[in-house]
Amino acid sequence: MPNPNLTRRTLLTTTATTALITAYNTTTRTWATTNTPTTHGHLSPIPTLDGTLTTDTTTLTEFSHDFGRLTTNTPHAVLKPGSDQDIIKIINYARRNGLKVAMNGRSGTDNDLESHSNYGQASTNGGISIDARTLNRIHTITPTNATVDAGVTWAQLTDAALNQGLTPPCLTDYLHLSIGGTISIGGIGNTVQKHGLQADTVESIDIITGTGHLLTATPTKNRDLFHAALAGAGQFGIIIRATVKLIPAPQRALVFNLYYNNLTTYLTDQQTILNDGRFHTQIGEIIPQHDTTPLYKIETATYYNGTTPPNPTPLLTGLNPNPNQTTTTTDQTYREYTYRADTWTQNLKNLGYWNQPKPWLSLFLPATQAANFITYATPLLTPETLGQGLLLFYPFPTNKLTHPYAITPNEPTTYLFDLLTFPHPDTNPTTQLTHNRTLYDHATTLGAKRYLVGAIPHMTPTDWKNHYGPQWNNLTNTKHKYDPTHTLTPGQNIFP
Repeated sequence: MPNPNLTRRTLLTTTATTALITAYNTTTRTWATTNTPTTHGHLSPIPTLDGTLTTDTTTLTEFSHDFGRLTTNTPHAVLKPGSDQDIIKIINYARRNGLKVAMNGRSGTDNDLESHSNYGQASTNGGISIDARTLNRIHTITPTNATVDAGVTWAQLTDAALNQGLTPPCLTDYLHLSIGGTISIGGIGNTVQKHGLQADTVESIDIITGTGHLLTATPTKNRDLFHAALAGAGQFGIIIRATVKLIPAPQRALVFNLYYNNLTTYLTDQQTILNDGRFHTQIGEIIPQHDTTPLYKIETATYYNGTTPPNPTPLLTGLNPNPNQTTTTTDQTYREYTYRADTWTQNLKNLGYWNQPKPWLSLFLPATQAANFITYATPLLTPETLGQGLLLFYPFPTNKLTHPYAITPNEPTTYLFDLLTFPHPDTNPTTQLTHNRTLYDHATTLGAKRYLVGAIPHMTPTDWKNHYGPQWNNLTNTKHKYDPTHTLTPGQNIFP
């Protein structure tokens, strides 16, 4: 459908200031424009579009890097779609001309808009990037769900839902991410123990496959595509709309921070909380220390309505945090709690850390091997490693994940190990990338799997086959069905 925010006047203003692209020269692998007509080589005319296809240097530079700032992959062009048909046309055009295509979430705030992939996963070196920001409508909000364009952020949906007393059940810690982007790779947050990933809260998607077909996929309609595309790393289609669950929003959150200096006690209390479900949220953190063992933190929250918070005593009964570390409680509105990362991220920007290279590492560890892995990894986890970042470490049940390509260890419980580094300025990220590979290789010997946003260098076809394990044949067959020319999302490097 046409985008009502992209008017004809806007299109004319946009195209009047730069040369118009007229065709792609498949011989020279360059664009022909109204300013640079080409007479040599085979020209493939650009289809008529409702939006714009641009090759201006500023735009291409903006789309050449992502949040991780570890790679540079400059696209040939950027599509700002004015309709669903624009994306269909460009995918078909790319297939005919040997180009690659990927959606770019353009997440963030103010002018800090970029793909929030970490290692070039949403890039298209020499291909066509699609700017999700023009897909920005919240179509409907009902008491049980919302239908939104893929470029809508979770922050936009959360505020719109809160105005009606509702909320998405699963939110990432940082809300300014595109909905289409997070559900394509999973989307993990502090309620994963109860609701699964954000992909598990999706009821329906509209998706344009690598064969250029616009399909609606649900648990009962195009079921294979529904389950493949959600947490499928963009390998089968470009999600353009989604219907996601909503639940009644609580008014307030009572937040607890418990501290531990003993890993075994920390893991025991995490498992206790997970088993009895006494809190609405559950996360955790490893805090490296200089010349001593790490400090461990459990952060949990219980939601409530009205003016009287729950009694903390029964909530903390049976837990054994370090008595020499004060357990803190914070009483705040639900919205304040969901937006808690904003103050932290603004501080990172003020201190000059936001645009540094960020070699993140995200793993799912089998619970039975979590202590072994942390003991192995601790020498590599120093305050200098994190910079101004943090290391999340908390459990969730694997049966909460309902889509086959959200791969977790073959155990009932897994631990998220999420090394979110913000290195000090002028730090060379090469050493940390080497550490990431070392940690990944060791983790896989323990049965761990990766979460697809991290920076792990030198992933080989064998690595990917081992990652997907018994799902590999299904993955390749589904890829052949919905993207036989391997046009979509090459940056994940699953199908080189």
